[in-house]
Amino acid sequence: MTTINDAAQDIIFRNARTHNGWTDKPVEDSLLERIYDLYKWGPTSANCSPLRIVFVKSKEAKERLKPALDAGNVEKTMKAPVTAILANDMEFYELLPKLFPHADAKAWFRGQPKKIEVTAFRNGTLQAAYFMIAARALGLDCGPMSGFSNDKVDDAFFKGTSYKSNFICSLGYGDPSKLFPRSPRLTFAEAAKIA
Repeated sequence: MTTINDAAQDIIFRNARTHNGWTDKPVEDSLLERIYDLYKWGPTSANCSPLRIVFVKSKEAKERLKPALDAGNVEKTMKAPVTAILANDMEFYELLPKLFPHADAKAWFRGQPKKIEVTAFRNGTLQAAYFMIAARALGLDCGPMSGFSNDKVDDAFFKGTSYKSNFICSLGYGDPSKLFPRSPRLTFAEAAKIA
């Protein structure tokens, strides 16, 4: 496997920032589809792929999201061209006959709510990270956040479904003047060891 060059690494990681302000440039639906078509290839256990996304773009949808947001997140979320609600399907195992056809993987989860919850959360969160990397790779800025009421979001967008929101992520073309100073990161020695 070849590696991506330093410029691509900068776009995805080193120079990428969590954005709090946005330009007026719209995000086309076709770009959202391209993000999906890229991130879907990231691995999940037994290819379970539990992530489900609602892309909040319309004024009506933004108004449904607004009451769920913490006060400090309202303005920046309402101004974002798109906010993705990243949710986990708690019935992801129903699609395993299609996604993992070489074993009866659905049977691994039937009647095991704790295993379902842990698997959905772990793999849905992993896919959400792939989602942000894909968005950055395709030229968008991201503003992930957890400052909202999951219950209110689930009631407004997922009532009657098996989906549970995890976090939200605004997408668009960031306004660099609204960035906070870059926060430090831990060194390798502080965060890792080789055993």
